[in-house]
Formats: sequence, structure tokens, C-alpha cells
Amino acid sequence: MSGKRHSENFRPGRVPGHSDGRLYSPTFERNHQPVIAALLARLGTEPGAALEIGSGVGQHIQAFARALPHLRWQPSEPDSIHRNSIDAWSAFFGSNLPAAIALDASREFGTEIAQLAPLRLIFSMNVIHIAPYGVASSIITTAAHRLAPGGWLGFYGPFTEGGLHTGEGNANFDAGLRADNPAWGVRDVDELAALAIAAGLSQAELDVMPANNRILWFQQPA
Repeated sequence: MSGKRHSENFRPGRVPGHSDGRLYSPTFERNHQPVIAALLARLGTEPGAALEIGSGVGQHIQAFARALPHLRWQPSEPDSIHRNSIDAWSAFFGSNLPAAIALDASREFGTEIAQLAPLRLIFSMNVIHIAPYGVASSIITTAAHRLAPGGWLGFYGPFTEGGLHTGEGNANFDAGLRADNPAWGVRDVDELAALAIAAGLSQAELDVMPANNRILWFQQPA
């Protein structure tokens, strides 16, 4: 789903870790509290199922599960080393998160998550800019089929708005992504909104996050 070179930046020896397989995200301390606040504002306390696409090393979903325990969280991650880290964090906290699944979001994956549906939330952090555009499209298509009425789809990361970057740092980051892989790159809010609306989801809404990031939200009509 996402690029091998990106995943290799989050390996033992490149980021802090423990002998039990837990790895640390360099952005976790900076952004998890604002993301949790945004999740609570959208989702409230109504119970339901939540799927994270691309759970990385697993710190974020552990924090989400503690802050929103009324949701049944399911981590997913295509990288086996990261799945080990996710499960190691679950063991460390004694959480009841299920084992991370090896979800391939490069194609429509509704059948693979049928047992989780209907979902109150599908959430993906820092995935669609390090993956081909088809990954964003397949996530949107799957969300339209598997979200519960009133359920939310959220993408976290950098975006362009009206074709323009929100800061020089994001423009430089985008150029570096495209130099690594021409299929990668910061995605545009309007282009994603067009895909979502065509699939039957709502108009886009944006939450401003630290470091010129955003959460881009779409909702399944009630």
C-alpha cells in the first residue's frame, strides 16, 4: 500500500524501540492530543466500530482506544514489522485491541472488513501521500460501502487546498515525495472531495492540526 522506502525509516535502529518489538513514532507526542480532540468532537460517545488504515508503529491507535473506549478499534498495517510493534504496544498496555490485520488498501477492500461493518469511523493518518492515488480512491470507495449512516471517514496529513500548499514546508515535502516516487505526493482537498461526493459521501470538512497538517473529513449520510 505505502512505499517501502518510507516504511524503512521506521525500523529498529532508525527510531527508538524496545526488545519486545515496540517502536516509537517521532510525531506521536506532537500530534496525538489534537487528533484525539478532533475525534471526540466528531464522534462523541456513541458506540460502534472504528478501523484505522495504516496504523504504523501502533502508538496512535493505543491512545485513540484509551480516549474513545466506547469504540471497538481495529488496527491495520501492511508492514509486518509494524504489525509486530502494534501488537507489542497492545501487550504492553494490556489493551483489548485485536491483532493488527494486514490490510491492502491499494484496491477496494470492503469484503476484507465486512465483519467489522457497519463502521462509525474509518481513519487514516499519513498514508495517502506516500501511496499511489488509487489508495485514496479505494479507501473512499470502501468507506462509502462500509460506513454506518452518519459514520465518518478521516484522512490526516498535509494537503493542498485549491491546488495550493498551506506552507513552504509542505511544498518542499511534496517535492521530496515526488522525487522519491512520482506516484506519491500531497493530495488536494478538492480532488478528494470530488471522489467522495461521487461515491455518495458528504462535502469535505477540515480540522487544522499542528505542523500545517489537517484532518479531512467525509461523512456517510444519515
